[in-house]
Amino acid sequence: MAIDSKAKALLAQGRDVVNFGAGEPDFDTPENIRDAGIKAINHGHTRYTAVGGIEALKSAICERIYADTGVQYTNEEILVSVGAKHSLYNATMALINPQDGVLLPVPYWVTYPEQITLAEGTVEYVPIAPSHEGELRVDDLAAAVTSRSKGLILNSPSNPSGAVIRPSVLEDIARFVIDHDLWVISDEIYNRLIYDDAVHASIAKFDGMKDRTILINGVSKSYAMTGWRIGYAAGPKHIIKAMSSLQSQSTSNPSTISQYAALEALTGPQEAVTVMQREFDRRRRYIVGRLNTMPKLSVATPQGAFYVWVNMEGWVGETIRGRLVQNADDLALAWLELADVAVVPGSGFGMPNYFRMSYATSMERIETGLDRMAALLEEAR
Repeated sequence: MAIDSKAKALLAQGRDVVNFGAGEPDFDTPENIRDAGIKAINHGHTRYTAVGGIEALKSAICERIYADTGVQYTNEEILVSVGAKHSLYNATMALINPQDGVLLPVPYWVTYPEQITLAEGTVEYVPIAPSHEGELRVDDLAAAVTSRSKGLILNSPSNPSGAVIRPSVLEDIARFVIDHDLWVISDEIYNRLIYDDAVHASIAKFDGMKDRTILINGVSKSYAMTGWRIGYAAGPKHIIKAMSSLQSQSTSNPSTISQYAALEALTGPQEAVTVMQREFDRRRRYIVGRLNTMPKLSVATPQGAFYVWVNMEGWVGETIRGRLVQNADDLALAWLELADVAVVPGSGFGMPNYFRMSYATSMERIETGLDRMAALLEEAR
């Protein structure tokens, strides 16, 4: 947050800051989806809907999940909410009681531990062994599980690392979950942004897992609809009912207009998703290649999402223009103040010697930002 605040202040001063912090696609929402929103307004779809969303959208969500994962849901097992973050909050509050332990792989998206804390649960951090290259494995979980453990949060593809858990490994995790009688909240918001030979699978597809999994997704990332605020959860009826009761007393239904736009996103032409995925892939290859040529930085090639997760441990103890670098926060501040480049330090994700960069920005800006970063590091060699 401190880096973000500083970046915004510099931008307000007229500085040309290249921002690699964006957690949203830089594409416009596809025209057919925008038109559906306008049509909804013109047709008078501007009143309350049922708390959990319109039935047509729920049906479309069921079809989309089945197409993507092979898991079959009914409308009664779906809750539409105000973005995937809202879906995650509803699930956490419905499942976690005070002092319940929740296994959380590291690195993690910054909101997960805060939501667990809001539910008065206990965060049980799960470091991923370096040899696993960002992919959660059963032995990581076995080293962290306790008698208080009630749930596990999965995020594949991962924010911030872009790692994708292979189906065979996910099946092993499913057996571990059943053996330890755990719930799973599976955040699959980046499931359609996959590269190379990576395969997305949902843990809900494995035997015995649908009844103990809350699958979270939405339209924000795949359809460039971050501002429309539509996410959804799929899970057992009694949990979805509890989540709906909570939502009823907090936000009520998500935007009616946005629901109709999301319906078009899920049921209309899908070419825009492919176009975005291909462009993200092009940027991904370029940014990884450039970063791995910079002194004392290393990055594994991400297989999903639109982030790279960069190891900067080689710079710990070094000095850049008289500034001592002790962690990624220090390096990020140096890049921001001395080179007008904003990256996100890994301290917020549980790993202070890493930083996250988003390639959800134009190739031109990526090139400019990387040139500036490289120049400052070369100066300090």
